[in-house]
Amino acid sequence: QVQLVESGGGSVQAGGSLRLSCAASGRTFSIYAMGWFRQAPGKEREFVSAVPWSGGNTYYSDSVRGRFTISRDNAKKTVYLQMNSLKPEDTAVYYCAADLYGLGTDSKDDYEYWGQGTQVTVSS
Repeated sequence: QVQLVESGGGSVQAGGSLRLSCAASGRTFSIYAMGWFRQAPGKEREFVSAVPWSGGNTYYSDSVRGRFTISRDNAKKTVYLQMNSLKPEDTAVYYCAADLYGLGTDSKDDYEYWGQGTQVTVSS
């Protein structure tokens, strides 16, 4: 089992920044990659970013590339999502997720464990 706990959400004005954290515990040695997803009201959960647990290439959706940065601290077993130049359309509940098998990076169906989510609200 892997447990994930997100933090760092909140309310910010457009153009502002937030940093989300996702602390992992449990069988973290089994994690292949970590991802961030988000879900706005009435919409499907969508991919935001991902990074292999051991490091390497990072992946972003087109809508956040250039504004968001994913990083990880293996010693702290924590993954971060630095969000800059936030827009009202970034408003959503943000979830971190763990992929154990390396089947993919942008499909929510390929992630086995999920955090409880943290709300991000961007006002215009």
